[in-house]
Amino acid sequence: MKPSLNSKVCALILAILLVMQNPAHAQDARLTDIIVTNTRDDLLVYLTVEGAFIEKMNNAILSGVPTTFSFFISLYQERNLWLDKEIADITITHTLKYNNLKKEFIVKRSWENGDPLVTQSFDEARKLMTEIDSLKIVPLRVLEKGRHYQIRAKAELSKLTLPFYLHYVLFFVSLWDFETDLYTVGFVY
Repeated sequence: MKPSLNSKVCALILAILLVMQNPAHAQDARLTDIIVTNTRDDLLVYLTVEGAFIEKMNNAILSGVPTTFSFFISLYQERNLWLDKEIADITITHTLKYNNLKKEFIVKRSWENGDPLVTQSFDEARKLMTEIDSLKIVPLRVLEKGRHYQIRAKAELSKLTLPFYLHYVLFFVSLWDFETDLYTVGFVY
């Protein structure tokens, strides 16, 4: 007896659900190399996201699906007996789009003024997407000498918005959603 089409579809759906629940396939993105420093005038943050790109995401990008990472960075002044005081709350985005005709990657980083960055190298495009270099948080004149502060940061892959008809074809895209934990770095100014 041959299996019916309905039983094949049910078996396929069951296999997909099992893959989605398997922790070995879970996204393990994290922030690393978080550095808080300053110039003569400004407080700066450097950070990197590791584990953000997996094979399914790479394939989708190379197929022309735009990808956006959002970074959420806050600066708090620590206070005893009171809630910490929020001094800055910054959200920035990095967007990657592959132009298949020109064989180039276009990266737009919202915190950098100017034209998007263009590269032929997928490795370079991924590096541009996952790194923040010298992001100005606040002018130093806002901070008080001898006070304790915290930088809190996290990153996430922005939810993908596709035309309605593609949701049926590309339902697997949700498998590469990620959000890092919230990371905190304390310092005294």
